[in-house]
Amino acid sequence: MFELTFLGTSSSAPSVRRGLSSQLITHEQFRFLLDCGEGTQRQILRSGLGFKRLDTVLLTHGHLDHILGLGGLLSTLARWENLGEINVYGGRRALARVNNLLKVVFPGHKPPTGIHLNTLEAGVIMKNGRFQLSTFPVLHRGSDSFGYIFEEEERRPFLSEKADALGVPFGPERGKLVAGESVMLENGRLITPDDVLGDSIPGVKYVHIGDIGVINDTILAACEGADVLVMEATFLSEEADMAKKFGHMTAARSATLAKESGVKTLILTHLSRRYHARPVRKEAQAIFPNTFVANDFDQFQISKDGAVLVGNLQHKRRK
Repeated sequence: MFELTFLGTSSSAPSVRRGLSSQLITHEQFRFLLDCGEGTQRQILRSGLGFKRLDTVLLTHGHLDHILGLGGLLSTLARWENLGEINVYGGRRALARVNNLLKVVFPGHKPPTGIHLNTLEAGVIMKNGRFQLSTFPVLHRGSDSFGYIFEEEERRPFLSEKADALGVPFGPERGKLVAGESVMLENGRLITPDDVLGDSIPGVKYVHIGDIGVINDTILAACEGADVLVMEATFLSEEADMAKKFGHMTAARSATLAKESGVKTLILTHLSRRYHARPVRKEAQAIFPNTFVANDFDQFQISKDGAVLVGNLQHKRRK
């Protein structure tokens, strides 16, 4: 299961109710900041989530509304948070702009903590045996943009009733079987993992796409069968020509992608300031009913059943 919190959901410039693009994704002990628009660190503070273990930043591309908050955030993390190192992932152009930000934030000397800029290529960038994080190329006014796939590994459920029937005791023996090791019981009977494990169950698949202007086979393949797809809906269909001109999606095109890819839940973000959430949601739901339009501080749980809106962190804090 993943937990997703929207810190900023506006496109291009902030509005009164929406900050610029940023999301925080949590899986077990891992925390990822995906994009970092202007004002992100204040949004983190307002959410109550804090900076602890926030040592990995994933950038979809290098436009300023997705990276401009990174200079201030890295300054805060480097000076005040006890982080051994901070890893920033992005395309070459995005990281070149981040490097320029760092020269302003830390003039004349290296940052006081290890800040590593990691250039992305399509493929797996992290794998730990529980889940993997991979990237794929996205077209948005040129190249050097990336989407991300968060995907849990397949697992085989432990069948306690079978283990009980075979006389497997509670303790390390069961742990070894879950890990794929055979065990010898005291009575001399050899128990293999196949004796007590069920069929493989696919893990949760969550796909996140930033700004995008073209849907192609690569995008369709990346989104196929996703439990949750998060992507932009900057325009409505009435301004489809403008969306095409600036390399963005309409709500209808995003919904069509979700439908064609067999996605369970679609969450739309990156809204133009000219729109309220209701018409965006209405246009998308006419094609793909299981659609949310994210607000700042909305928090979702992502599982095999899709996405569930847990609540809004800002509303909870006001209470």
